[in-house]
Formats: sequence, structure tokens, C-alpha cells
Amino acid sequence: MSIWDNLGLVYALLGAAIAVFLAGAGSAIGVGIAGQAAAGVVTEDPSKFAKVLIMQLLPGTQGIYGLLVGFLTLSKIGLLGGGAAQIDPQTGLLILAACLPIGIVGLISGKHQGKTSAAAIGIVAKKPDQFGKAMLFPAMVETYAILALLISILSVTAIQV
Repeated sequence: MSIWDNLGLVYALLGAAIAVFLAGAGSAIGVGIAGQAAAGVVTEDPSKFAKVLIMQLLPGTQGIYGLLVGFLTLSKIGLLGGGAAQIDPQTGLLILAACLPIGIVGLISGKHQGKTSAAAIGIVAKKPDQFGKAMLFPAMVETYAILALLISILSVTAIQV
């Protein structure tokens, strides 16, 4: 069998890969940005480690969301726990399109949540008692990653294979 005989499956796998790779890259960038700020704070005051670590971890959720959509997609097309389904190219493209929201939004929001977390870490550095308020800023960015996760999950699960 050639790749052309399995083009639908290739498109669906590409969708799963995009969800995982892009959202994971966004998380890696965001966690790195926040980690740089956290390291500076901990250098000055090691007692703030737990608070800044929580802030640093926030951008990591986009990668988890992309991984979840990737697993759902692999399960949908039969590559987890069974044989691969016969998928026509149109259905494969639908699955690829369904994976795009979490991939693209995960990349963008992960990076920006990292920047927002770094700013919130600055708040905690100067006023540790304002930790709860500081958490709200990166949490607002998270809202859009959750919306993208929701639309990707609903889309992937609604496609008939």
C-alpha cells in the first residue's frame, strides 16, 4: 500500500501531530519565559519558591491539552487499542481541521501565558501577599486555551469514522 491509499489516515495523523507539537511548543516557550523570571526571584528570596513555581507551571497546561487531543485523535482513528480505520481523505482533513484550534491557540496562548506569568511572578516578588490576585492574570490567558481545547474535543469526537 502506498501513502495515497492511506491519505485520510495521514491527514488525521498530521492533525494529531499538529495538536501535540504546536501546543507543546507553546508550553515549552511559556514555561521557559516564566522560569527565567522565577529563577531570578528565588535567587533573591528562596522562600518564594513554591509560589513562583506554581506561576511557572501555568503555561504548561497547553501542552497537556494538545496531548489530550492527540490521544483522542489516535483513539478515534483506531491507532490506540486496535487497528487503523479506513479513513477517506475528506474525513482525514476534517480531523486535521478539528485538531488545529488547540494546536494554534495552544502555541500562542502558551507563549503569552508565560509572559503574563513572568509579570505575575514580579508581583509575587514584591508583594507575596498578592499571590491570589497575581494568579488571575495568567489564568485569563488560560481561558482561551480551554475554549480551544473544548472545540477541538467536540469536533474530533463528532466526526464519523
